[in-house]
Amino acid sequence: MTDSTGTLVPTPNGDALERRFADFRTFGEAIDYAASGTRGLNFHDPRGTLERVYPYSELRDDALAMARRLVAHGIAPGDRIALIAETNPHFAALFCGCIYAGAWPVPLPLPTTFGGKDNYTDQLAVQLKSCDPKVLFFPEEISELVGDAAKAREVEAISWEEFTTRDAADCDLLESSPDDICYLQYSSGSTRFPHGVAVTHASLLNNLRGHGLGMKLEPKDRCVSWLPWYHDMGLVGCLLSPIANQVSTDYLKTEHFARRPLAWLDLISRNQGTTLSYSPTFGYDICARRISSQSNVAERFDLSRWRVAGNGADMIRPDVMQNFVNAFADAGFKASSFLPSYGLAEATLAVTIMPPGEGIRVELVEEERLSGSARDLSRPARYRAIVNCGKPVTDMEVEIRAEDGSAKADHQIGKVWCKGPSVMHSYFRDPESTEACMVDGWLDTGDMGYQADDYLFIVGRAKDMIIINGKNHWPQDIEWAVEQLPGFNHGDIAAFAIETEDGAEAPAVLVHCRVSDPEERRKLRDQIRDKVQSVTGTPCVVELVPPRTLPRTSSGKLSRAKAKKLYLTGEIAPLDLAA
Repeated sequence: MTDSTGTLVPTPNGDALERRFADFRTFGEAIDYAASGTRGLNFHDPRGTLERVYPYSELRDDALAMARRLVAHGIAPGDRIALIAETNPHFAALFCGCIYAGAWPVPLPLPTTFGGKDNYTDQLAVQLKSCDPKVLFFPEEISELVGDAAKAREVEAISWEEFTTRDAADCDLLESSPDDICYLQYSSGSTRFPHGVAVTHASLLNNLRGHGLGMKLEPKDRCVSWLPWYHDMGLVGCLLSPIANQVSTDYLKTEHFARRPLAWLDLISRNQGTTLSYSPTFGYDICARRISSQSNVAERFDLSRWRVAGNGADMIRPDVMQNFVNAFADAGFKASSFLPSYGLAEATLAVTIMPPGEGIRVELVEEERLSGSARDLSRPARYRAIVNCGKPVTDMEVEIRAEDGSAKADHQIGKVWCKGPSVMHSYFRDPESTEACMVDGWLDTGDMGYQADDYLFIVGRAKDMIIINGKNHWPQDIEWAVEQLPGFNHGDIAAFAIETEDGAEAPAVLVHCRVSDPEERRKLRDQIRDKVQSVTGTPCVVELVPPRTLPRTSSGKLSRAKAKKLYLTGEIAPLDLAA
């Protein structure tokens, strides 16, 4: 789309097409409807310059062509199709093409999210084994990395540039039903133990409807996103939701945001109709830090139209949100624009959303109440600000339960359970894990929280998941990586998250050490630190501890929660590394 001077013109915010809030039988029908209007997707370069305009009508045409190419390639309904999730039209067309063909697209991460070639290849190979795809599609520039993983799993790998040139079958496409699987979504962070969440068309559309209604979408809303499409918030919230709810969207690639975070806010300012954009807490934090030394905020940015500044994917920190308000108030940003939410891939995406305009609301809760321990009356009470994550989305039920399964009353902390049409069908080919978290249609989220007047407050993770800069890491994966170093046995390592002095989270690793020489201990610590950083992509705390120090449960399993508690209280004393 160009104007009279040949300049690219983005798809419009609004058109004559009546908005439907994802009330379709299948996602294919949602694409068809969006294609009858003039809205669409818009792709920008690292500096936010528009590179490609992609109306939904063009997306539909390309997706149907891709579907017929897949059929010509021998792809049948129910086959898994692995897709490296780069933010570009090729991925969007292939993802939607898989859906038209009845195949199950499986978004997989780009190598930019990992510490090196070997780590990425290993991650990809494990996920390919899990989803067992017929073919893996990838961008040409990472063919070597992808090729190694594909060969290891004996999976055919085709670049999407090459596949686009292939002939399409002259055939009718089978119509999916609402209960058919639409796609597989890997729950964040799992590498050694992947969990592929199977999402049906009905589940997806129900959640997208709740997403659109929860944000109270307006006729001329426009979205900007830099979130990766292999993650549920990026894929479901910022690609599939705009299609099913007919919203024009502008994209920066995630790696471009990482290099120039303020390009995100530049794009929001430049596209005057932008009203919607989501980020984990760390995205707001980075921008506030980058702008702190600059004085031209009001001249450079115009954030006055940004009415839904969504926040999710990790624990929401009110201090960071306040810093963002302080940094960008002169640019017209309003604190009431913040929209906290809570969700997970196992519920498709959203479980709760804050009503627009209510902003960040917190309650101060005694730390002893959060941990369930008795308060030491000889010390002043310590409080933590707990963020209100909103109310359940359409058709979603939320309950707080005790360990025995009984429901808890308002303000009582327990495990967060949810139930609704958008809760996952299952973990793909993993009935044991499915049964472990699904009971009578209710999903055990693994998170702890409480309710008050139908609002949900998340206080922490019952699971051992470590979340660093919005990215989830399974402690088993970190422990397993360290175990690959010489001299370690299974159970010698405990990984968990600790809070740093600035309130952020960092990974910590306790390691049984059998070396007595201080110099060798220091070398070992540095070696472990480098290994963990290659997995997590961030600096970590490594402490060497005496053998048989790490606590275990009555059944002999490592207790990470107890190891963390003993470390923080000083009952686990690290070895001296001094000469």
